[in-house]
Amino acid sequence: MAPRSGAAGKRGDVGAPLRAGGTRVSRRHRPELALVALLALLLPLDAGAEEPPPNILLIMAEDLGPRLGAYGDPIAKTPNIDRLAREGVLYERAFTTAGVCAPSRAAIIMGVHQNTWGAGHMRTYRGGYLAVPPPDMKAFPELLRAAGYYTVNAGKTDYQMSTTLQGAFGGPFTIWDDTSGSNWRGRAEDQPFFAYMTLGITHEGQLWPIMTWPPGLMETLTLPMRLWTRWQWIGETDPRTVPIPPYYPDNPVVREDLARLYNNIEAMDAQVGELLAKLEEDGLADRTLVIFTTDHGDGLPRGKRWPYDSGTRIPLIVRWPGVTDAGSVEAELVSGVDFAPTLLRAAGLPVPDHVQGRVFLGPDKESEPGYVYAARDRMDAHRDRVRSVRDRDFLYVRHLIPDQPYVLPIEYRNQLPMMVELQRLHEAGALTGPPALWFRETRDAEELFDTRDDPHQVRNLAGDPAHADRLATMRRELDRWLEASGDLGLLEEEELRKRFWPGGEQPVTAAPRHEQSPGRVGLSSASAGASIGYRIDGGPWRLYTGPIPVGAGAEITAKAVRYGWAESDEVDIELP
Repeated sequence: MAPRSGAAGKRGDVGAPLRAGGTRVSRRHRPELALVALLALLLPLDAGAEEPPPNILLIMAEDLGPRLGAYGDPIAKTPNIDRLAREGVLYERAFTTAGVCAPSRAAIIMGVHQNTWGAGHMRTYRGGYLAVPPPDMKAFPELLRAAGYYTVNAGKTDYQMSTTLQGAFGGPFTIWDDTSGSNWRGRAEDQPFFAYMTLGITHEGQLWPIMTWPPGLMETLTLPMRLWTRWQWIGETDPRTVPIPPYYPDNPVVREDLARLYNNIEAMDAQVGELLAKLEEDGLADRTLVIFTTDHGDGLPRGKRWPYDSGTRIPLIVRWPGVTDAGSVEAELVSGVDFAPTLLRAAGLPVPDHVQGRVFLGPDKESEPGYVYAARDRMDAHRDRVRSVRDRDFLYVRHLIPDQPYVLPIEYRNQLPMMVELQRLHEAGALTGPPALWFRETRDAEELFDTRDDPHQVRNLAGDPAHADRLATMRRELDRWLEASGDLGLLEEEELRKRFWPGGEQPVTAAPRHEQSPGRVGLSSASAGASIGYRIDGGPWRLYTGPIPVGAGAEITAKAVRYGWAESDEVDIELP
């Protein structure tokens, strides 16, 4: 597994994990780290602390690059997000590890690049398996929950560890206290919360027409959501005013789709405002770390699913009262894998050794990495393999299967009027200049872009002798990363199926065993790395972290799950 990323030129010592106080410990002291982690799980969060840990509200819109007023977009109407930026810090160079939801969200939730643990394909369930991380790897919200946080998720999960709706929803039941709530109000009094709120109104599918004829199954199933989206519109954007990236032709169909996107953005901003207002109503704004971001870049053709900036550059705004400087702007590189370590340290918890991200904010902030990395693998039914590395100024993209078109058939994407129009123009031979580049029948094996002069990445400099040194540097860095990260996406997917689901069957987690002592019940599972949940007398499910104090006559129900495996059967334990 790759070491945690750090500043360029200082990679020799960046793999060491953090103590609870934020200082580095070497890998040879891993037993000490394990003891610190265990104490963090067993002791109350505020034990010995001068201040309680902050609440954390992570607001994640779907399928959206930095099309916000705070980022200088002249069309976007985003007063609530803009206000958040004025009260916090705005990051100019934040990127996800993939240009599509499931791999990107898998990396975010674990703090580990998706291909390090087999979660790179879109979606793994369509490949006949689920990603199964190593036994010691846990989603960071489960670590927060184990330490006393109330964890709530609203909307999509999509971590590559569920079979529900092809993996877009569901997942290990031990991660969340509540997966159906719209806020944090179900927690105990004074209990800190971590709320992960996904806002789907900007999703690619919300740009489809209300109705097509004849309607297909996909259009019919998603019609209610599109109708709801239109109902949320506050105003309508004039298509004549929208800026057109150079990789699109300037025509009415393209403009109308972009105008619809800006309508959805305005409605999404209102939803952000409602969440922030709830914090104010509950008197929690001054004690809550708020993050606004997205799960990847634009949900548009040549954006979504691609490792160009149009697919991986995201807005990132953080307000942490008493920590962030109001109205500040940060130019450092931030990766999706950085969320996990940053939020764990904000909560006062140690960062597990396997986490590849770095702490980008707060008292324990770590040095900026020299590079961030992204990947593209199978998209729906179509095999692909693309890797990229980016520094502050240059983006290097390597196509490992260059003898195929850039545009592969994606049924979901092809519902978008803009995509239909692009294909029509291509087939008519009417695409020229930058819009035609994406429709070539074969790919450039390597691409190098100077993002300062070419922010839309339409001028490939890989063959320019003036940039030969930069190309060589970026090549070496990507080679280093592919080896250091243990990229499982370089294997054929059949090998992953055999590795994670031997014999083509999902492994089943061993049911919990129990040991009783006076007033306590201990639980364990024979499945390495299994998380255990339990409930007492039919109450809510809780995460098992140690022996359970119970009274006589209580009934405990327990079950276990290893990530990527099926849940165990429930076990009932009746106490005399």
